[in-house]
Amino acid sequence: MVFNSLTFLLFFVVFINLYWLISRKLSLQFRNIFILLSSYLFYGWWDWRFLGLIIISTGADYLIGMRIGKVKSVSTRKSLLALSIFINLGILGFFKYFNFFIDSLNELLLLFSAPISTGTLNIILPVGISFYTFQSMSYTIDIFRNKIQPTRDPFAFFAFVAFFPQLVAGPIERAGHLLPQFLKQHSFSYSRSVSGLQLVLWGLFKKIVIADNFGVLVEQLFDPAQPASAIATLAGGLFFTLQIYADFSGYSDIAIGIARMLGFDLMQNFRTPFFSASLQEFWQRWHISLSTWFRDYVYIPLGGSHSGQIRFGINILITFLLSGLWHGAAVTFLIWGALHGVFYLVERPIRGERFRFLRILITFILVCLFFIPFRTETTTQLLQMTSALFETNRWGPELLIKSITSFSSTRFITLMVVTLFFGMIEWRLQLNEFSSWIAKHKKPVRLFTYYALLLLILLLGNFDVKPNFIYFQF
Repeated sequence: MVFNSLTFLLFFVVFINLYWLISRKLSLQFRNIFILLSSYLFYGWWDWRFLGLIIISTGADYLIGMRIGKVKSVSTRKSLLALSIFINLGILGFFKYFNFFIDSLNELLLLFSAPISTGTLNIILPVGISFYTFQSMSYTIDIFRNKIQPTRDPFAFFAFVAFFPQLVAGPIERAGHLLPQFLKQHSFSYSRSVSGLQLVLWGLFKKIVIADNFGVLVEQLFDPAQPASAIATLAGGLFFTLQIYADFSGYSDIAIGIARMLGFDLMQNFRTPFFSASLQEFWQRWHISLSTWFRDYVYIPLGGSHSGQIRFGINILITFLLSGLWHGAAVTFLIWGALHGVFYLVERPIRGERFRFLRILITFILVCLFFIPFRTETTTQLLQMTSALFETNRWGPELLIKSITSFSSTRFITLMVVTLFFGMIEWRLQLNEFSSWIAKHKKPVRLFTYYALLLLILLLGNFDVKPNFIYFQF
């Protein structure tokens, strides 16, 4: 069940009416039970068998968190925290990385002419496992650090982990922020509902019009069966950057908007990152819930920037490599993380506010180039596409022209004009979210914007592709 589907629309219409009825008539506990069961229905729509994993992870962290909050012994608290981390990373590692390590071992042994038959289980990756695992695990870590107290309400905690608006692709919330919201009643607010709908509309526009249209071009430009060319590689990097941003930030806007209509506040996950003047600033504005998670639970515990320059560089590289590995079990994701880590360190001595426009342009180009390994399916494909950039006889535009022609030249020109319109609004947003920005305008401007977005969705939206979001695979 995905946000841009008729099934979800029917689900949410029924849910929100029952939700406010239960909130008015019944107790807080009944409301949380309703949220929990509805969230499990939402998640189980993909495959009900994966519900067992989220229940095990949530139940283990609830019990371990309660125990950590009671004991005083440091060694016992550390052992309990280690158990929580082992359970969460064990589940995540098995389902997400088992085949990756087995295949990597086979490739390594082949280099030494010593292949073995290890086999693989062809394990299916549960949707959103990286998101809810990190959210649940941060709860026990924060209890261990005495930042929060364990909750005694199991239904509130289970609903916090499984909350359907942000369950499968974030934002990755902290218990200190979101969990207390499950421990208090919410009253219906017209202004919050309008604000939430504004975000949902903006998110759907980004997803259906921008992301899904560019996705068609990206599929052709990154097709392994096509001969690699430099122009197609560069265009593919640019188009995929626009696709993944519109796709993922669109999901986040919808999630935040839906939660707001229910009386919950989720953290802002994107702050117009393409107007960043450095990679450091980019990571302060891109997938904020994940970057701050790695900052607080990996980078700072490693020593952060307070352990000397060499150690600082190592900490940065480790953090970015783990971030790459979090995204997927492939060498290409590690390369993506390594590139960000290395250039993050390289640019550090020359950061500043002078020539900001030029810095923004350079940062955007780097981000687009780094997304090439992120999108490629294998290291072989990455090598082929990268090598094309350095061969003069592979700079022909034939593949790009073929892709645009197949897509429709008129449709492509229209898409680029709409993308320019999208970029202009993003520039006006700066660090604000869409609902805050549009609320500052007079009613005629607001209505014109709503109708324009709806019209663009209906006329230019790509409804031929299967409803899905890129980050569901992570």
